[in-house]
Amino acid sequence: MARIILVRHGKTDWNQELRIQGGSSNTPLNKEGRCQAEKLASRLSRRNIQAVYSSPLKRAFETARLIAKHYDIEVVIEKSLREIEAGDMEGLTSAELGVRFSDILTRDGVSYKVPKGESLIDLQQRSWKCIQRINRVHVTSEIVVVSHYFAILTIICSALMLPVSHITRLRLSTGCINILNLDEKEARLELFNDTGYLAKFP
Repeated sequence: MARIILVRHGKTDWNQELRIQGGSSNTPLNKEGRCQAEKLASRLSRRNIQAVYSSPLKRAFETARLIAKHYDIEVVIEKSLREIEAGDMEGLTSAELGVRFSDILTRDGVSYKVPKGESLIDLQQRSWKCIQRINRVHVTSEIVVVSHYFAILTIICSALMLPVSHITRLRLSTGCINILNLDEKEARLELFNDTGYLAKFP
């Protein structure tokens, strides 16, 4: 059984400004995001990680590189792990939209395609196929996959055979850890949206 640790990248300025940050926004981590990524890497350094995969976008790759550094391995770039293409809505704020981006994506079921962008179905198909490829290579391994908000949620929905429209009921924090156990018969979600490693204790 493969254990896939799905990590959402650390925070960026656009996350802080509540801007839509899709597959064409190559935004880097900000100071808080780098701190998140460093703490995340330290948390995962105690696990038996055999490989680290990442979206090619800076915010994901920077996060992945810090994790891989603990294991002295190279990050494997997978273009299919990039965020949904937001098209004409790229860079807009929630206030400018007047509604959550996830609500727009699901307003016509899950087939709504953002102008000059993608639908959730488009994203789900490419991201899940990528996870299936990775799983075939690492059948009994523990690996890290660093990706993005919508990409990770569609992967989780695919693994658990849930309608992708369920993403409107779920939330992922920046820098969060999610763990999927996958085998040929079933998938189990072991951990979801964990940011406990960021907690400060007296």
